[in-house]
Amino acid sequence: MSDFLSQEEIDALLKGQTENSTDDKNEQNEELITDIEKDALGEIGNISMGSAATTLSQLLNKRVDITTPTVYLLTKEELFKKFEGPYILIDVKFTDGLKGHNLLFIKLSDGAIIADLMMGGSGENVGPELDEIKYSALSEAMNQMIGSAATSMATIFGHVVNIASPNLTTIDSENDISTLPLPLPDDQQLVIINFKMEIENLIDSQIMQVMPVEVAKSQVDILMNGTSALDNEVVSEKVAEEEPDIPEQQVENYTKSPEQPKQKVYGNQSYTKNLDLILDVPLDVEVILGSVSKQIGDILKLAPGAIVELERMVDDPVQITVNGRPIAQGEVVVVNENFGIRITNILDPYDRINNLR
Repeated sequence: MSDFLSQEEIDALLKGQTENSTDDKNEQNEELITDIEKDALGEIGNISMGSAATTLSQLLNKRVDITTPTVYLLTKEELFKKFEGPYILIDVKFTDGLKGHNLLFIKLSDGAIIADLMMGGSGENVGPELDEIKYSALSEAMNQMIGSAATSMATIFGHVVNIASPNLTTIDSENDISTLPLPLPDDQQLVIINFKMEIENLIDSQIMQVMPVEVAKSQVDILMNGTSALDNEVVSEKVAEEEPDIPEQQVENYTKSPEQPKQKVYGNQSYTKNLDLILDVPLDVEVILGSVSKQIGDILKLAPGAIVELERMVDDPVQITVNGRPIAQGEVVVVNENFGIRITNILDPYDRINNLR
C-alpha cells in the first residue's frame, strides 16, 4: 500500500502543478485559507499531535514521533482518489468548545502494529488483519491519543475542548467510501494536515488530519482572536438547551461568561489547567545540578575522593526537567536529612509548550 500522498505530490499541490489544477482554482484556494491560517493550523496540529505522540509513546513503551505537518487543500473526491486501501478512518466529533468533526486516516498495517504493541507484542512481523481484540486495542490507543490532543487544544485555546469517543472504521476500497455518511462536504475544499509518524524502527509512515474549511477557520479564530463565530454558536446552543426560560439579554450575558475567572494570556494563546485526561500518565522528573566536558584521559584518572568541578556557580539555580524538557529552576535544600529542591522559578506555560515541541 502506498502512502497517502508522496512528498512530490504534496509539493505539486502546494505549487498548483497537479494535472487538473488551473490558475482560477489556485486563486480560489488562496481565498479560502491564507498562508497565515495555514501556519496557525500547522502550529495547532504540531502541539496537539505532539501531545498525542507522547501519550502513545507511554502506551506502547516505544519512542513515537509525529512531526512535520504540511497543510494544503483538496476536495473530497480528490482526497479519496489518493488512497489505496485498506486504511483506518477515525471520526472525531467535538462536543464542547469547538463544533464539527475531524477525520484522521492511518494505514491499516500501521494500526495493526500499534494494536500488537498495545497487547504486549513486539510489533514485528504483524499481518495487516485486525480481529476483534486487536481492533479494541487500537480503539483504546486512538481514544487516549485524541483525548490527549484535545487537552492540548484546550490549553492552547484557553477553554475546555471535549470530544466524543472516536469512531473507527476500516475502509477497504473506494466503493466503501461512497457508502459512508462522512461529515465532509462533497463540493467544497477540505483542509488536509499531513504528519509524518515514526515509531522506532517499526513504523515510518503518515497520519492525515482532515476537516472542513469552516472548522479549520474556527480553530484559527480562537487561537488568534480568542473566539469565533462557530464557538459562539456552540455556547449559545448550550445555553438555550440548559436554560430555555432565560431572557435574551441574560443569555447574551451568560454567553460572554463575565464571572468566569480570567486566564493569563501569553501572546495569542491562553493557558488552562484542564489536564484531567492525562493526570495518570507517568513522567520522569530530573534535577540537573550541573555538567562538565572532560577528555577520556582525564576521566580515566578519576579515583574515589576526586572532585569534579561543574560549570556552575554554587549559588546558581539547578535545572528541573520533565521527560528531558526544562520546566523550572530551584535550589538545593535539606529536609529531614534528605536532599530536596525548592522551586524558585517556573517557566511560563507558553514557554513550556514550546519546549515540548
